[in-house]
Amino acid sequence: MGNEAIVMKDLCKDFKVLNRHEGLKGSIRDLFSRDYKTVNAVKNVDLTVNKGEMIGYLGPNGAGKSTTIKMMTGVLEPTSGEITVNGVVPYINRKKNCENIGVVFGQRSQLWWSLPLIESFKLLRDIYMVSEKDYQDMLELYRSLVDIEPVLHKPVRQMSLGQRTLSDILAAFLHNPDIVFLDEPTIGLDVSMKAKIRSLIAGLNEQKKTTVILTTHDMGDVDALCKRIVIIDKGQKIYDNNIEHLKSYFGSYRTLRLKLDDDTWEETLIDESRTDIMEVINRADRQKKIRDIELIEISTEEVIKKIYEGEAS
Repeated sequence: MGNEAIVMKDLCKDFKVLNRHEGLKGSIRDLFSRDYKTVNAVKNVDLTVNKGEMIGYLGPNGAGKSTTIKMMTGVLEPTSGEITVNGVVPYINRKKNCENIGVVFGQRSQLWWSLPLIESFKLLRDIYMVSEKDYQDMLELYRSLVDIEPVLHKPVRQMSLGQRTLSDILAAFLHNPDIVFLDEPTIGLDVSMKAKIRSLIAGLNEQKKTTVILTTHDMGDVDALCKRIVIIDKGQKIYDNNIEHLKSYFGSYRTLRLKLDDDTWEETLIDESRTDIMEVINRADRQKKIRDIELIEISTEEVIKKIYEGEAS
């Protein structure tokens, strides 16, 4: 198996979707219809992820990210092509695959809602058959990376969104998996909690050499955690390179949002290497009084748009 954690070769996943008709008659007709179309959710993706890598797996909504991850976790079987995770074909050996991965998907928690976090940890320890020594070692590592004491004995239902997200990430790493999949781990969180979670993920990756596949629309997550970025759109891989390569093209782009005196917001995408932001602000202020200013990192969708425009290679 060598140093590869994940290997995909010409991976495809198609779905048959019924061509639906409008109205009541159309709904009745659909019950007996064989009029299907094929949707290519993932098309001919080749990808190799090495052990210990932290990959930003990016793309707009509907690009095929979730479908790919579901194939990596064994939830879906590919239509064609090859995929191995830690040398295992995930959809054939689902149990063995699950023993060696951790998953945090959106707001779907693997914790027990009414139990304190420590009790969920104990249950997960038993489920994954983690030895007492390894379990205690992992708790000590958690304590060295983040202050977990305030949440250990707190029922999950009483936690804030940030505390639940932090706890879910801790739970995903508890059995020391080879690979962890993180889907939008910082969505909806404030700046302080985002920084804490990014620091935790980076620390666990460094200490345990865990391979991490991160899907996110927050380029701040990517900047803080990933050295390599893979972008998928319309089911196809369109970019695979290191973060420095991407930054060399897009690192100076920001979205400037100005709240004007009439309570409206105006947005402008600015290349700071070519345009002085203060000049833009002063020019806008001469036309209408500015009440608030926001400077936002370029979004994944804007990055992909610029890649399509031929500004990256």
